Amino acid sequence: MNLSDIREKVKECRLCRLCEEANNSVPGEGSENADILFIGEAPGKKEDEMGMPFVGAAGKFLTEMLSACNIDRQDVFITNVVKHRPPANRDPLPDEISSCFPYLQDQIDIIQPNVIVLLGRHALNRFLPDLRISDVHGSAMRAQGPLAEKHIFFPVYHPASALYNPKMRDTLIKDMKKLPVLLKKIKKSNVSS
Repeated sequence: MNLSDIREKVKECRLCRLCEEANNSVPGEGSENADILFIGEAPGKKEDEMGMPFVGAAGKFLTEMLSACNIDRQDVFITNVVKHRPPANRDPLPDEISSCFPYLQDQIDIIQPNVIVLLGRHALNRFLPDLRISDVHGSAMRAQGPLAEKHIFFPVYHPASALYNPKMRDTLIKDMKKLPVLLKKIKKSNVSS
């Protein structure tokens, strides 16, 4: 299986109600060899229109932050916890998240990123359910369970938070600037082990 196979499966998916009102599926995009995987909550209006993740205002800010860290957007992979837009941008429901999780798990297994950046509380709660984003943003950590040995998680506030609260902008940029340093440490550790 590869990312194209997952893309096709997501396009055909009818496992939950989200596909009923969505214009397009939004499986994710980026490099299959990405060192960094970004996981957001769900596609928004613009993403639903274009079938691509993070292309609205929050996506523009994400791209800006990546650029500030000398990270090219095409070198990372960006996806969401759910692959279709929830009606009226409501939060995804637990059964919708569960229905989409196998696609996300397959993407993680194929890409094998060094770092998984969890964008906001919904992504954080999927992997580290006992933590609050306000307590752990900007910190690298491992999960308990089957992903523990494989992946390092790096939670940050969702980029959309800076659109509603301009004070969050500096916090997000400060957190994201830790990412290249973290990635360098991980790669150095992988080489020496």
